[in-house]
Amino acid sequence: MYAHEIVLNELAQGLRPTTEGVAWFETLAEDDQREVLHALVLFCGQARAREDDVPESIARSGIRPTHTPAVMLSKWRFGMAALPAHELTKSFRLLTALFGIADTRRRTLHCAEGCTHAWHNLPTPRRDAIR
Repeated sequence: MYAHEIVLNELAQGLRPTTEGVAWFETLAEDDQREVLHALVLFCGQARAREDDVPESIARSGIRPTHTPAVMLSKWRFGMAALPAHELTKSFRLLTALFGIADTRRRTLHCAEGCTHAWHNLPTPRRDAIR
């Protein structure tokens, strides 16, 4: 598993605070930020995110429903990686929230008795550094 995949799963599972995730994301080069957003879209699909998860993800993300990424997601459009650079952090917050909602549901419904998914069996992250 790549370092960014671990961080994204830690965020989705509440093992790492959103503030740390946002700080990490903002240190990345723009091209890397776009790659991370692309990965988040794939993870949301794998976790079986649903359109009815969108209002809660907007609320959890802390962005306004009128921000471009929220409007796009409300229309079930996932092209956030193509947005201007000033929208990338908002997109990250929103997609991380959506992934967290979908992954929590997946773990509750399909992995409650334990599973062998590496991303559901992560160690507690070190508090002194983010990868």
